[in-house]
Amino acid sequence: MHNAWRGRRVFLTGHTGFKGAWLALWLHQLGAEVTGFALPPPTEPSLFDRARIGELLDHVIGDIRDLDAVTHAMRAARPEVVFHLAAQPLVRLSYDQPVETYATNVMGTVHVLEAARQVGGVEAVVCITTDKCYENREWVWPYRETDPMGGYDPYSSSKGAAELVIAAYRRSYCEAAGIGLASVRAGNVIGGGDWAVDRLVPDLVRAFEAGQAPTIRSPDAVRPWQHVLEALGGYLLIAERLLKGERAFADAWNFGPADEDARPVGWIVERMRAAWGDDAAPPAPWTGAVPHEAGLLKLDTSRARSLLGWRPALPLGEALGWIVDWHRRTAAGDDARTVTVEQIAAYRARAGL
Repeated sequence: MHNAWRGRRVFLTGHTGFKGAWLALWLHQLGAEVTGFALPPPTEPSLFDRARIGELLDHVIGDIRDLDAVTHAMRAARPEVVFHLAAQPLVRLSYDQPVETYATNVMGTVHVLEAARQVGGVEAVVCITTDKCYENREWVWPYRETDPMGGYDPYSSSKGAAELVIAAYRRSYCEAAGIGLASVRAGNVIGGGDWAVDRLVPDLVRAFEAGQAPTIRSPDAVRPWQHVLEALGGYLLIAERLLKGERAFADAWNFGPADEDARPVGWIVERMRAAWGDDAAPPAPWTGAVPHEAGLLKLDTSRARSLLGWRPALPLGEALGWIVDWHRRTAAGDDARTVTVEQIAAYRARAGL
């Protein structure tokens, strides 16, 4: 990975979001020439602003629901590889805004793929979806890439639909055009610099910083938690294999934690409190309505382990410590970009990337 990205032209949608900002900074560290296409940052504060990501790439404000805007920006960027991260990423918000969720997550994906096949020169596309794209049967077995798509709520079903779009574009257009198209499905991604509303770890950080008791909706729900760098490392490895012309990697891929790191929400709360320190208030019971969310969800990552050589490198307990360290240091005045780059370097050394 050290030299694979130097000088590579990359088109990155969603670079103003939490995961996109981490990927933009990692790609910059690798020497890639990045064009970012996204709406303005979805939160205030944001990692994009705190780490001054806009200084490191060609920053284009645009909406993936606008095919002409996506195509114009991609044609100007002349990318060799596209990472599609832009999305409406929140389950609870999807209940309130189903039309926007489907327009963004389904038709937005269509627009990015259509632009990639029309502009010419694109060799690889990696579309980021979610672990929630599967038809969740609430069973103890982890989901494999070949399991059926589904989704109870608008967010999850929109991502299942996006996976169907990706598969159709792969077979109908990309294989014949020589474009390697992969989809990647990660677990519940966590990390420093996430200020999204209605996500567990950002909600905990906000409460701890304010000296308030966090309210917890579903303490027994089990999720495949993983640090953002675990997922991003997998995305980069897939893109590298596609750029080498290895078409066997133009497929769907799971990137999740070790089985023991699929933990209940309550476990995360207690470990975060312990890592934060004595000023972290104990949780309070949730008193509002609780729309349907999956109770049990695990991912089978044996395919990525055996064929790609990818495996988790940062255990969940340590990942939570990294998040606390990120927020403690930046709150004390350390530069957010510096702290983020240091964590990227530490992860790369640990994972051999």
